Amino acid sequence: MFEALPQQPGDEIIALMQAFRADPRETKLDLGVGVYRDAHGNTPVMGAIKEAERRLWQSETTKTYVGLAGDPEFADAMRRLILNDAVSADHVTGAATTGGTAAFRAGLEMIQLAAPDAQIWISAPTWPNHPSIISYLNMPMSEYRYFDPETGGVDFDGMMTDLSNAAPGDVVLLHGCCHNPTGANLNASQWQDVAEIMRTKRLIPFIDLAYQGFGNGLDADAYGVRHLAKTMPEMIIAASCSKNFGVYRDRVGALLLVSQDTGVQGVARDTAAFLNRQAYSFPPDHGARLVTMVLNDPNLRAQWQAELSDIRDGLSLLRTELAHALRQRTGSDRFGFLAEHRGMFSRLGATRAQVDEMREVHGIYMVGDSRMNIAGLNTSTVPLLADAIVAAGV
Repeated sequence: MFEALPQQPGDEIIALMQAFRADPRETKLDLGVGVYRDAHGNTPVMGAIKEAERRLWQSETTKTYVGLAGDPEFADAMRRLILNDAVSADHVTGAATTGGTAAFRAGLEMIQLAAPDAQIWISAPTWPNHPSIISYLNMPMSEYRYFDPETGGVDFDGMMTDLSNAAPGDVVLLHGCCHNPTGANLNASQWQDVAEIMRTKRLIPFIDLAYQGFGNGLDADAYGVRHLAKTMPEMIIAASCSKNFGVYRDRVGALLLVSQDTGVQGVARDTAAFLNRQAYSFPPDHGARLVTMVLNDPNLRAQWQAELSDIRDGLSLLRTELAHALRQRTGSDRFGFLAEHRGMFSRLGATRAQVDEMREVHGIYMVGDSRMNIAGLNTSTVPLLADAIVAAGV
């Protein structure tokens, strides 16, 4: 049987990680893998999470299952973090999932059950797992223009034109903040325009929110999703806690379903639990409980928000330093967009040949489409990257 298995496509980022490890150069830089790193190259456990873990270790008395949708307190804490008072609690159903990826897949499977012919519109470009999972589920998919490589910003006119071609009932996948892989984001006015065209065209928003707090702040990063929640009849949110709580390996995510019709919340809740049951029965509770403790305890939350602010400020500083270093070397501000981007990633605008040259000659490892993880830098390595970018003729 196994000999008949089809060969699956390789993962470019995993291959890049392996090549980086095998590279003996001391000056090599890994800007490929999508995890946060501090100035020493470590992905630390947040202090607030460590303290919550200590308290949980002292107080936990059982490891029995919690429920198919996870702990309701976790879902409610995530609802308040993401939506605040945009809609009342009785308009939202939440379920814990194994990371943001499982939340995204469960959201797609819910669409399959409710509207199997709905087209899923994704940004060009987007996180590679988005089209991969949509294709694996054999769901219809289209792209809308998003990134303008000439300016390094959002091709908003192209985006609006493409969304105007979507059919009523189609689903539009949007990055809530810190767009992956480009780092280019919608501003408040653009979010309002997107909401208006989606309301007029009767489209369904599906928000992937993986980096809340990494861009401009917890509330600012949630502006788009909150505005849509206020103005749209219904929406789907797939949220991840991997980055903003640093609980990558604990696999903590949440699926939130928002509807102005409170009468559908029961079936939505049952469906979310059913989908969890088919995938892995009960979602893991340890990381979700830590997140809940941090969000619900004023002292732990204050500590967490301070740590998150330090991360956000550090990323912004690295962006500013890199843009400045490139301005000095090129005599132009054509890389100024790097300072305007938000989140961990930016798409540099280099060709694959230039990316290959930076890797082979300078030991700079980034994804082939020139997506780079800003968190892979520190103040001392910014000049190395700037030199490589200029030398490659980007």
